[in-house]
Amino acid sequence: MKNIAILASGEGTNAERLIRYFEEKEEINVSVVIASRATAGVVKRAGRLHVPCRVVTSAGFASGEALLVLREYRADFVVLAGFLLRIPDDILHAYPQRIVNIHPSLLPKFGGKGMYGIHVHEAVLDAGEKESGITIQYINERYDEGDYIFQAKCPVLPDDTPETLAERVHQLEYQYYPEVIESLVR
Repeated sequence: MKNIAILASGEGTNAERLIRYFEEKEEINVSVVIASRATAGVVKRAGRLHVPCRVVTSAGFASGEALLVLREYRADFVVLAGFLLRIPDDILHAYPQRIVNIHPSLLPKFGGKGMYGIHVHEAVLDAGEKESGITIQYINERYDEGDYIFQAKCPVLPDDTPETLAERVHQLEYQYYPEVIESLVR
């Protein structure tokens, strides 16, 4: 059995999708969700789905608390799902090529510090792009510069708003992220 830890900062829709997907898998288990804020929606989602959830603030990540939680729950693989903090070096070194992130654009475009959520979709529309999508990647010390694992595209429509584009990109995330993680963990 391989254990996955999910790190999230927001509502947790991707985290919930991952938990539900892996509930049906015998070889892979979501052993813990680590939320960066106690008020994050992912905390309640994890509770409803009976997955242990620990809140570790940015100070806790900096002090090494998050690595201790990952070890406590025997995480073999770390999955970022809307996680906004920088992953500290101690975790990067403990999990080389075993920390995966999903980004709501076709990197290298529209990546980097501050490029998350609706900000990405606004930037895509402001740039007049004809397509957007997702990038699943390993992470490293720099925001959105890790090795790419997978990309999927969707059109940017003439009447798109940041919200309508976000919804189409979310559908790609829900479809592909669990499958790609499963193939990596196996």
